[in-house]
Amino acid sequence: MKTKKVLFITQEIFPYIDEAELSLLGRRVPQFVQEKGREIRTFMPKWGAINERRSQLHEVIRLSGMNLIIDGTDHLLILKVASIPSARMQVYFIDNDDYFMKRLEACDEEGVEYPDNGERAIFYARGVLETVKKLRWVPDIIHCQGWISTIAPLFIKTCYREEPSFRDSRIIFTPGGEELKLLTTDQFQANIIFKNMSGDELKPYPKNLSMMDLYHLALDYSDGVMFTPGTYNEELHRYAEEHGLPVFGPVDITDRSNGTDVVNFFDSVWSEGKVEEPAKDF
Repeated sequence: MKTKKVLFITQEIFPYIDEAELSLLGRRVPQFVQEKGREIRTFMPKWGAINERRSQLHEVIRLSGMNLIIDGTDHLLILKVASIPSARMQVYFIDNDDYFMKRLEACDEEGVEYPDNGERAIFYARGVLETVKKLRWVPDIIHCQGWISTIAPLFIKTCYREEPSFRDSRIIFTPGGEELKLLTTDQFQANIIFKNMSGDELKPYPKNLSMMDLYHLALDYSDGVMFTPGTYNEELHRYAEEHGLPVFGPVDITDRSNGTDVVNFFDSVWSEGKVEEPAKDF
């Protein structure tokens, strides 16, 4: 059974972010999937380093304007869009004055981690999922990439699990290569509780989650894991196998010939547990 629609919740995409393994992952894999005839939607944060004029970003008014409440404070969701003509690929950008405007990725100009990175990840995940709901789009596979996407699998499989857009979606996770220290605070677990979550979902994890704890959280709510050489982690590989998750890679996504294998992995994760409808006799 083949996937038809794939949602990408990425951390970074080249050329909006400088060329690196994760930005190339965000750029190449959606293109691989689209070239195989599948429909895609691709999201990333509107990091402060992105030049809106040069990248020709413009706001999508009909999808902007929602307030997401985190830690008792309203945060305005702003949705922008741009295109990569060479790939015929459209990219949606999640923006917010508090979390992304004039702010870099995980660390500031001095290399100091932002203390609210955990909240930024919560806002990003909810912003993407609420936008997909507004689009009335139903992805078969959701590929989450990097630390900023670690909360999305939990939300999809708990508080969004009855939403028509995500009811049957299967999730593939790819970690980032960084080792961050300040992703969560004492308030993080309280901030993450949303909709019909009870809080019991977080009991298996420490109050202050480490980077590895967050990756474990992402894998616990995923259906597969894909590694690239720079994101490969032996402990995560072992953890995935112990929990029965299919593992793919490490795969060199700079090699275009690997595109078919990537798409085949997506199809295999989607088809696992799916039952083909029997042919009808007329």
